[in-house]
Amino acid sequence: MTQTKNTLFAPIKSAIDTFNFESISAERKIILQPLIDFIQSKVTANEDILLNFICTHNSRRSHLSQIWAQTAAAYYNIKNVFSYSGGTEATALFPMVAQTLHQTGFQIKTLSEGNNPVYSVKYSENDHPLICFSKTYDDAFNPKSEFAAILTCSSADNGCPFIAGAEKRIPITYEDPKAFDNTPQQAEKYQERSIQIATELFYVFSQIKN
Repeated sequence: MTQTKNTLFAPIKSAIDTFNFESISAERKIILQPLIDFIQSKVTANEDILLNFICTHNSRRSHLSQIWAQTAAAYYNIKNVFSYSGGTEATALFPMVAQTLHQTGFQIKTLSEGNNPVYSVKYSENDHPLICFSKTYDDAFNPKSEFAAILTCSSADNGCPFIAGAEKRIPITYEDPKAFDNTPQQAEKYQERSIQIATELFYVFSQIKN
């Protein structure tokens, strides 16, 4: 991988060095291609790239996708990328997600406590942190038009055949690490899912030609 930006935190850079695009199957690359095409079309047109990652509860997979997509854009120096996330209902960002990202090298700060805490997530020295909390995909915090709606879970994909304002609807679903909550495999499975999502999104951004 070619490093084009040097402000990512060192532990995150070390994690990126382990990503293996050869681990992504040909079938999976076909699923990822519409996202590549959407991003490339926006880059070519010199337009903002708005990505809204959507899952049922906006608690796990959609946040991991949002954060890794923004990190990948920084790594490959793809400008004007704005990543968001939302759910079909709002719950809370699951603490194990924050813990998993922290262990990978992200700097995470709790901005507010309560039933739906708000976090800042920083991946580099100079880039603006992501503000992460659980919300519906059409929350005022998220874009209203000209965005790609990326469905990260099958229930959201099946339950949301139409996303108002979305320029493109792209299902890229992942297995839910929630299945391993309160088991000895919990930390391992959250890390495994995080790295799968990261590897695929870094592959996506690696295909973009500036």
